[in-house]
Amino acid sequence: MNAHHPLERRKRALGGYLIVSVLLGALIVAFFRVQVLRSDTWHLQAESNRLRQLPVTAPRGTIYDRNGELLADNVPGYAITLLPGPPEAIRATLEQIAKYVELSPARIDRLVEDLRRYGREVIIDPDADFELVSVLQERRSEFPDVYIEARPRRRYHGGEAIGHLMGYVGEITANELESEDFDSTRYEQGMIVGKTGIEGYYESSLQGTAGVRYVEVDAQGRIVGDFAGFRADSVESGADLHLNIDLELQEWIHKIFPKDMMGAVVALDPADGGVLALYSAPSYDPNAFVGGIGNELWTYLNTDESKPLYHRAVLGLYAPASTFKLATAGIALDLGVISPEERMPVPCTGSWFYGNRSWRCWNRSGHGYNNLSQAIANSCDVYFYQMGVRVGLDRMLSRATEVGFSERCGIDLPEESRGIFPGDRSFWNERFGYSPQEGEVLSLSIGQGPNSQTPLKMAQFYVALARDGSAPPPALAEGVDLGEGWSLNLAPEHLESLRDGLRAVTQPGGTAHYGTALEHWEVIGKTGTGQNPLSVQGLAEDHAWFAGLAGPPGEPPEIVVVALVEFGRSGSGTASPIVAKTADFYLRKKYGIPIDTIQTYREHQLAGRPTPWYGPRFFGR
Repeated sequence: MNAHHPLERRKRALGGYLIVSVLLGALIVAFFRVQVLRSDTWHLQAESNRLRQLPVTAPRGTIYDRNGELLADNVPGYAITLLPGPPEAIRATLEQIAKYVELSPARIDRLVEDLRRYGREVIIDPDADFELVSVLQERRSEFPDVYIEARPRRRYHGGEAIGHLMGYVGEITANELESEDFDSTRYEQGMIVGKTGIEGYYESSLQGTAGVRYVEVDAQGRIVGDFAGFRADSVESGADLHLNIDLELQEWIHKIFPKDMMGAVVALDPADGGVLALYSAPSYDPNAFVGGIGNELWTYLNTDESKPLYHRAVLGLYAPASTFKLATAGIALDLGVISPEERMPVPCTGSWFYGNRSWRCWNRSGHGYNNLSQAIANSCDVYFYQMGVRVGLDRMLSRATEVGFSERCGIDLPEESRGIFPGDRSFWNERFGYSPQEGEVLSLSIGQGPNSQTPLKMAQFYVALARDGSAPPPALAEGVDLGEGWSLNLAPEHLESLRDGLRAVTQPGGTAHYGTALEHWEVIGKTGTGQNPLSVQGLAEDHAWFAGLAGPPGEPPEIVVVALVEFGRSGSGTASPIVAKTADFYLRKKYGIPIDTIQTYREHQLAGRPTPWYGPRFFGR
């Protein structure tokens, strides 16, 4: 048939129309699918190309003391963040911004490595001041990949007085991110976390839930528009925390602790074991760690011989010395090997002969015959040597271990040292390579030998003496359940006989009377003079201890305070006034009595102030 025939041309035209219709239909279907059915997908992709997701830091929970006073809160701060990009461009930006921000070459290398490793933004300065932020804002065009955000900045009320107690915060490390303590679904690089102290122990509850902010970027990934971004998802603040701590008491202890000396003070509420104060000297200001601590200060804190970062109240292990004699007496009473009024068969003449050697008393003149109360008041070593022999080494080891002298107190802090006390005779073989003789009990009975305890542990023990023989774990946070505590299983009359001995220490004629006599309150307690490696060599003084209970005269104790002053020489002269002044401050506040800086009888005498209360308080006239 002729190709130009009209019928053939119509057939070809119809075929062309059909092909064009099919093509147009396919295009219409494709356009409908893209623009209608998958519009959300393409819109999201476009948004993803245009927007950059950045985390928004959540404020940490606020921490309060027992009276509602602020211990730690948050104030506005600024962080400078660098968005990811090619390593060469990132390094160039960091080197340029180093003109305004303190960035060492090593720090720049580390930031570039973090960007390469994590593929996300890195924080250049987590705590930039307003002046620096202003400078960068003025030069915004020079740093298109830099993002400045307002973020909460931690603030501590109390400074050095609460350093070890609160701990400090810092940027999370790579090792922490990989540990089980930090949930990978919640924590990420750049976050600020608690490192030590309360901040560390309660990190999971104090840490809030971060939000998300979106900033607009151009095709090259540079931020356009305002640095602050234009849209944000909500953040959830961390939970608030209420402590048993009394901030004013903590600050008072910091004020009265002997300057340039090292040691610790622990104050507990005998009613529930709540920690009223937990102080270690020397201390540090946790505010210095916020936003990153300077190299010079960090080097000093880690190299200074006084070890200001060392929390002596919960980590320091010291021979408890004569403060431990109450434990020896409690064990002996419970075993029935002595009675409160019984006198030892050998009087104290300044020494006692046992096991082919002479064991000296601290008083070379001796104390003569003593009953239990007198022996505690005089701190007579000879009396307690004989008591230790009656108890016997094996029973001393088992009973002291049972009540917890080789265990931790269980306080709610990330770190706490375990007490050192032999569980059985194998201790000497494993530690010193010899089998112990029965005479080892003599040193243990007076708080020396392989017997080292923390100030917190001794405070918990004295809480048991202030109560019914039991003591709950010391608790920093209100209402927290820390498990079982201490139990001495002593009869009420035996506990009272121990308290009578403590009372004799601070009564007129007692070794700690002048430094503990107060106008309104009764203080009872025990001094201790603990040997240490340097003092044994004659290179330093002994450590000074005082463990005391205080309250209104004739009433149950309302506060337990233990003070330890390293190389303080005298428990009665150095440590006991700290305990008395601490108790006086707390009880005056509690009962609404004006605070006075001249508190003890000794201070009144030195200041030349009259003491009309002294005679009626102690002599009834």
